[in-house]
Amino acid sequence: MSMKMVCSYLQEQRKEIIQTYHELHQLAEPSWQEEKTSQYLANRLREAGLTVRTYSGHYGLTVDLEGEEKQVVALRADMDALVQEVDGIIRPNHSCGHDGHSTMVLYAALALAACKVKPKKTIRFIFQPAEEKVGGALQMMRDGALENVETLFGVHLRPVMELANGTAAPAILHGASASIDGSISGLQAHASRPERGKNVIETASLLVQALQSIRLEASCPFSVKMTQLQAGGETSNVIPDRATFKLDLRAQTNAGMEELLEKTGQVLHHVGELRGTPVEWKVTGSVPAATFHERAVQQLREAIADVLGEDKVVPPCVSPGGEDFHFYTYHNPHLSATMLGLGCGLHPGLHHPKMSFDTDALVSGAKILATAVGKAAG
Repeated sequence: MSMKMVCSYLQEQRKEIIQTYHELHQLAEPSWQEEKTSQYLANRLREAGLTVRTYSGHYGLTVDLEGEEKQVVALRADMDALVQEVDGIIRPNHSCGHDGHSTMVLYAALALAACKVKPKKTIRFIFQPAEEKVGGALQMMRDGALENVETLFGVHLRPVMELANGTAAPAILHGASASIDGSISGLQAHASRPERGKNVIETASLLVQALQSIRLEASCPFSVKMTQLQAGGETSNVIPDRATFKLDLRAQTNAGMEELLEKTGQVLHHVGELRGTPVEWKVTGSVPAATFHERAVQQLREAIADVLGEDKVVPPCVSPGGEDFHFYTYHNPHLSATMLGLGCGLHPGLHHPKMSFDTDALVSGAKILATAVGKAAG
């Protein structure tokens, strides 16, 4: 399979690639509701003569370029958008770059299919729903999207504070994250007689301070922060007897996250007992940290050098953010996987409602991804 031919095809498609990105951007849909986005991608793939596999219950899809062997090299994109306030309106908005990811993986598929050369290994393109809700990767695994997959590549646009435009990293080392929902039970009283009540706001205040005292034996960066707190009603002279809260937990390694969850639970229990205000909580969502896979990282590094030049390859990007891509390797330790970190002049930052980037980077990204999976498939 000629990677020179693939890259030439993608360069010729530059205007179409950027136009596709803008069309997907306008289709922005929330997690688990990516109907129009999925239909758009499926139609484009079918127009190229490819067979699209869809799934019941969600809008994910996969496409295989059949190889001579059953082993599979896969490339994954996410499709969903965030829901956030943009210019005073709450709506779906592609401020995380998933429209760009889908564009690059779509054109990598079209370019490799245009070669009309049967690869040694099968190449599978995975278009995944619900990355933002942290359930899409798990669902695609349940539906068999990783069947016979031995190598998996992904991609994520990176902000300017991490990677310069025109550069790329062969791995994104995301950290682990978890969310905790909790409640505090106290005792109502008139505010003029606070000794007769148990004020849940004061318990929450103590929780915030106690969480700051956590230290990990695992040597890794971490944080645990209360990000939501609701207590009391419209009346200002009543000691509130119930509060609900949310915690955001981050750790750079999976071992660090395990320790952080344990110590956070100890703090919640201890403060509740100390104040006589029981604290109940549960982990409502979590994402594992990235695992470094030398073979996949080296394959992607070589692809970046082939496309951009050796001087544009930068070290793996360490990010405190989370990504459900890493569920694939967390539950399949045999899998060799990595994510392309693409420098694209992205500013002000990911998840900012006015996020923008240099769309020409999508052409380079598609070339890198197509080169990586094409070479890995043989």
